[in-house]
Amino acid sequence: MTVSQLKLNRSFFLAAIAAVTLGVGACSGGTETAQQPEATGGTETAQGSGSEEFNLTLNGAGASFPAPLYQTWFSEIQQDYPGLRVNYQSVGSGAGIEQYLSGTVDFGASDAPLTDEERQSFVDQYGTEPIQIPMTGGLVTFAYNLPEVEGLKLTKDAYCGIVTGEVTEWDAEPIASANPDLQLPSESINFVYRSDGSGTTFLFTNHIAEVCPNWSAGAAKSVDWPVGVGAKGNEGIAAQVQQTEGSVGYVEYTYAAENGIPVATLENAAGNLIEPSPDAAARAFEGVDVPEDFSLLVPNPSGEDAYPIAGLTWLLVYPEYDDQQKADAIKALIEWSQDKGNQYASELGYIPLPQDVSDRVKTTAEDEITAK
Repeated sequence: MTVSQLKLNRSFFLAAIAAVTLGVGACSGGTETAQQPEATGGTETAQGSGSEEFNLTLNGAGASFPAPLYQTWFSEIQQDYPGLRVNYQSVGSGAGIEQYLSGTVDFGASDAPLTDEERQSFVDQYGTEPIQIPMTGGLVTFAYNLPEVEGLKLTKDAYCGIVTGEVTEWDAEPIASANPDLQLPSESINFVYRSDGSGTTFLFTNHIAEVCPNWSAGAAKSVDWPVGVGAKGNEGIAAQVQQTEGSVGYVEYTYAAENGIPVATLENAAGNLIEPSPDAAARAFEGVDVPEDFSLLVPNPSGEDAYPIAGLTWLLVYPEYDDQQKADAIKALIEWSQDKGNQYASELGYIPLPQDVSDRVKTTAEDEITAK
């Protein structure tokens, strides 16, 4: 498959609020509550697949942050496992975690690691610890709509002022002083934030809480925003920014890149202005230790050339599934993503995991996922 064939249709990114279903058929999300640490959503089998190894459908739901990559992965994996179908709903990390905890999907997805409360909820229900496995990394950008304005630079004072509501006009300080060569409009800033429970919001607000002294809303999947208008999903923010002049919002890099939405250069912890790119975001992870449970956060990376807002995205899987084929399919999906899937991660602007972390991911899946 060529690179051009891998480019996602623009309508996918502009489908604000709509849930994205990946794979074949509609994702039912399951209708029964799991009695053990397993899910009931994938009982439907793929017909006429010709696969001798798998003949089933896996259902998952969660983060919109990795959805463009997951769309590609869950299509391309059928080249190697033609009987394995994967349906994925891009409903946001908060909803994905809820469905995972309730056992109505075969896997969840989140850009925020499970909280202590969520972990305890899982243990209380299933009697064992949950498994969260990183799949890839990515970066969060400030996407904006200012016709005729290219190469916008935002210092920490500028973007902190935007999100706190202290900077309300595009030609006001400190935006103007950082962009002396740009003709900034005398126009109100329309900040767009996520209205749903969001791992992208979690990554974004963890950074904002670290670097913005006047930010008081905390860091979480949902916060009380002091200013702005809400939109659902990365798809929704991308659409809102693209359609509304004077807007700026935080979106995962691929949503901006694939839709041609300009993104701002940001000041990092070292005081350098860094253009958003996967390479610059990958530097945020250099020299950091990944915890045993993979719950790595880098709210304000210290590297001289590191892009300042980057993070991982996790798959949430069960320690035990209701049959061996389903357990093996989950393990095959994780292994394939780390071996053959990395080329698509790079093509689409995500950050493949370092080899040592990728090896740990595959070992964890192989050793800890079992069947009844």
